[in-house]
Amino acid sequence: MKRLLILLCALCSLVGASFAAEKPNILLLVADDLGWADVGWHGGKFKTPTLDRLVHEGVELDRHYVQPVCTPTRTALMSGRWTSRFGPHVLAPSNSRAFPPGTPTIASALKQCGYTTHISGKWHLGGKAEWGPNHYGFDHSYGAFCGAVDPWTHKYRKGPFEDTWHRDLKRLDEEGNATELVAREALKWIRQKKTPWFIYVPFFAIHIPVDAPEEYKRLYAGVKFDDDPAKNDSLLRLAAFVTQLDTKVGEFVAALEETGQRRDTFIVFTSDNGGLPGGKNPYVGKVADSPALSSNLPLRGHKNTLYEGGVRVCAFANWPGKLAPRKLAAPLHAADWMPTLTKLAGWQPSADLKFDGSDAWPVLTGAVEKPAPRTIYIPHPSGAIVLRDGWKLIARKKTKKNQAGIELFNVTADPFEEKELAQAEPERVKALQAILAGLRAGDLKEMPKDAGDGVVDKADK
Repeated sequence: MKRLLILLCALCSLVGASFAAEKPNILLLVADDLGWADVGWHGGKFKTPTLDRLVHEGVELDRHYVQPVCTPTRTALMSGRWTSRFGPHVLAPSNSRAFPPGTPTIASALKQCGYTTHISGKWHLGGKAEWGPNHYGFDHSYGAFCGAVDPWTHKYRKGPFEDTWHRDLKRLDEEGNATELVAREALKWIRQKKTPWFIYVPFFAIHIPVDAPEEYKRLYAGVKFDDDPAKNDSLLRLAAFVTQLDTKVGEFVAALEETGQRRDTFIVFTSDNGGLPGGKNPYVGKVADSPALSSNLPLRGHKNTLYEGGVRVCAFANWPGKLAPRKLAAPLHAADWMPTLTKLAGWQPSADLKFDGSDAWPVLTGAVEKPAPRTIYIPHPSGAIVLRDGWKLIARKKTKKNQAGIELFNVTADPFEEKELAQAEPERVKALQAILAGLRAGDLKEMPKDAGDGVVDKADK
């Protein structure tokens, strides 16, 4: 009997090891404020050879939706739920605590599956150490608690959150360019090969303040983007910033190949929202303002708007040997990645988490060619979006500037939102409004009292 038990234990160990070996490493990359037309594969004028190659070798997510601004997208991404489920304070960029303690995240779920979990970059789900990533499933964290930081000083805006740079929740002061440092930390974890691993890299690039080391600026020597000197300087800095981001992703891929981990690693790339056309620099440092920035053309709108240019972003999924190259037209949302990645890892939650996102794996692989109709809900302080069957309802809060309140577009036939159809389609508007009312019924209407002071990062709008 003793020998039998030993044999059974050995077999269980082998099965467990085999199962663990099948769990992919997961590299989740999030660009900040990357515009639709900032990348090569959308015909952009900036150099993005690595991203272009990964798109062409992977699944281009042509209709990948997010929230119009950063904290809300990160809330949905990490939790698998519409951001409004956690309260009104996470409908806009905020330094308050996004998640109640104990909220399951991608990191905490994967950790339960045996993953080592890491974040290098921008957290923006709570501006204090007690609300930091290590309290939500990350073994290791590095970067900033708050939103953007100056690329050279690593500081936030003046005030209580100015000093936000840290490693594992402990304040840190160090020299160097923020994007280079964030990438260096992630590369260190990749090369450790403590598999399976989950590495989340939410870059600060290409958010204001816009600047990059000289080596990236030299790549655009002699290029003129605008006749206005200030705008041209702004766009040259942006071009360098975009290419720096692309270069860092290339270093990740090279490290995966050098360490023999490439075919065992699932890479997901997205932006947190659409690009910003320009803006001032309110962060602590000496980087100039940016009067000209990203383009989302031919999409309408930009960051912090409810048009496609604010919520439909550059994205792809890449896993050699597992995902065949193609362009996926089915709509996805940032909230889909929590159920997708955790199911792929074999996670079985102890309770129904009421995911709003969907497991996208069957659609990514092509196992399901025509996915069932699904609803995407994008709440925002100014109103909300409901996407269903190719139709998009924008329900705005009525203001002095906007009395209509409702816009309707067929974004399948009219992706650039040139033809507004609310008056021509009253029954469809009524049906989508009913769906919206049902979605809003599940929202948390009041901010939790222990979530902070509700400080909104107005500069990040």
